[in-house]
Amino acid sequence: MGDRALAMGTFFFDERLIDDEQGRIDNEVNAFTPHDCADRSFVTSRLDVKCRCLMELDFMTKESQPSGPDLTSGVALTQFVDGKLLGHVGEEEVLLVQDGSEIFAIAAHCSHYHGPLNEGLMVGGTIRCPWHHACFDLRSGDAVRAPALAPLDCWQVEKRDNLVFVREKRVGLIQRGKPPTSAPEKIVIVGGGAAGFAAAEMLRRREFRGSIVMLSSDSSAPVDRPNLSKDYLAGSAPEDWVPLRPDSYYNEAGIELRLNSEVVSINARHVTTGKGDQVAFDRLLLATGAEPVRLSIPGADQPHVRTLRSLTDCRAIIDTSKTSPRALIIGASFIGLEVAAALRARDIEVHVVAPEKRPMERILGPDVGNFIRALHEEHGVIFHLEDTVTAINGQRATLKSGRTLDAGLVVAGIGVRPRLALAEKAGLVIDRGVQVNAFLETSATGIYAAGDIARWPDPHSGERIRVEHWVVAQRQGQTAAINMMGMREKFAAVPFFWSQHYDVPINYVGHAEQWDEIAIDGNIRARDCLLKYKRKGRVLAVASIFRDLASLQAEVQMEDEMIQSV
Repeated sequence: MGDRALAMGTFFFDERLIDDEQGRIDNEVNAFTPHDCADRSFVTSRLDVKCRCLMELDFMTKESQPSGPDLTSGVALTQFVDGKLLGHVGEEEVLLVQDGSEIFAIAAHCSHYHGPLNEGLMVGGTIRCPWHHACFDLRSGDAVRAPALAPLDCWQVEKRDNLVFVREKRVGLIQRGKPPTSAPEKIVIVGGGAAGFAAAEMLRRREFRGSIVMLSSDSSAPVDRPNLSKDYLAGSAPEDWVPLRPDSYYNEAGIELRLNSEVVSINARHVTTGKGDQVAFDRLLLATGAEPVRLSIPGADQPHVRTLRSLTDCRAIIDTSKTSPRALIIGASFIGLEVAAALRARDIEVHVVAPEKRPMERILGPDVGNFIRALHEEHGVIFHLEDTVTAINGQRATLKSGRTLDAGLVVAGIGVRPRLALAEKAGLVIDRGVQVNAFLETSATGIYAAGDIARWPDPHSGERIRVEHWVVAQRQGQTAAINMMGMREKFAAVPFFWSQHYDVPINYVGHAEQWDEIAIDGNIRARDCLLKYKRKGRVLAVASIFRDLASLQAEVQMEDEMIQSV
């Protein structure tokens, strides 16, 4: 498990010490501004807070010295391990990376959730984060692949007398160039989630000078949605860490963000909102996302029966949990079980009712399903599997088996469905999602789709697929933005998602709707494993627990296979 297990509090982690230091650490974290790090989500994880606290506590016993050697004093190439050396410049941790004959000095931690880049993978002039597969250009520090959106700091490197010295910080490294002359004047984005925000941010990052209007049906500006079912819901992350950008960002970036704006129709070259506003466009991105499947049982319309998708939903769950000693989770999905873990962190009794025999077996297989169930049971979650809720009368839920459960909070996590009504009404081709080509353009010229609604030709599986992953939505939004500006870039990213259950991360790369073999390397119960999901001998997807480097290597191998198949 190594250092990541330490960082996540698996071993040698004393909660009392963390509590003693939490106030001071919180003050330090809150002192960061967008000028310190444009991607504030790098401090939104409870895991990061624990990691930072452990670092602080470790510093107290080691005279507060940052990791590794002082790189300004010079280091020998023989000190590098696998082409990397972690050191410091002043109080800042810096990573030296050798790529061929060149040596680069970059910030040592990912700008997304502060992952340790010295444990990452170098690929073709880039380095990938081991935690959530963000990717950075070694030469410029640019964040070239979501989920990271902010660049890394870079330093000048000097080689002299067989030693490597790190000098001053370098600035102005990222050269964007001008948008193509064919770039449109007006771009409208429908949706304020992962894909919509990533598209708007990428347009401005690539120096698009036209107007950007983002029409979001949400009441809140774009948020870091994975946090809603994890740290924010658990009470370990304050709400001001949840927005992807502060409110001031949108005006400063020239992005017109209209909240509570439901688009009801697309006509010729303008969209119409439910308020009657008409917004003209030259290019349009549909990023309407998905909505939770609602319960269709008696009592499902009561105020203490919730779903989780938005910040408003999360606030309502938190408010109800404050007066509810017991919660009922309907569904053993990723979201459902992440909510279960978060509510257990609030010392709430949690019951999970689901029709399947094992949690998440359809996606991860029976062995991981058994492990996930045992993990949650270790933390006090009570399962009622192979059963369903048939009615909710007040705070009493009746199960198909005849049993009843009392709960002041009910959260339904029974899946989501893509929001396709607008695309259907516009006459776009629909195939269990909005059908798009390799450039994410729909059947209507100039109209693109990204995120949970898009079904695209996946070059790895050779099939048209639609997935509901945060990182995929971000990356599709970025690709769509580039193509709306007039370029032609195919979307060929390997799907990736992560899920967090207490101190156990699960990373998943690829896409396997069906498989006939699961090859397991390692020990699932020991939290040290890599699982390959195969069909006819071919690896379609890989899941891992504390095998971060192997997960990155699997991603690269899938990318190489796509290139060879072209």
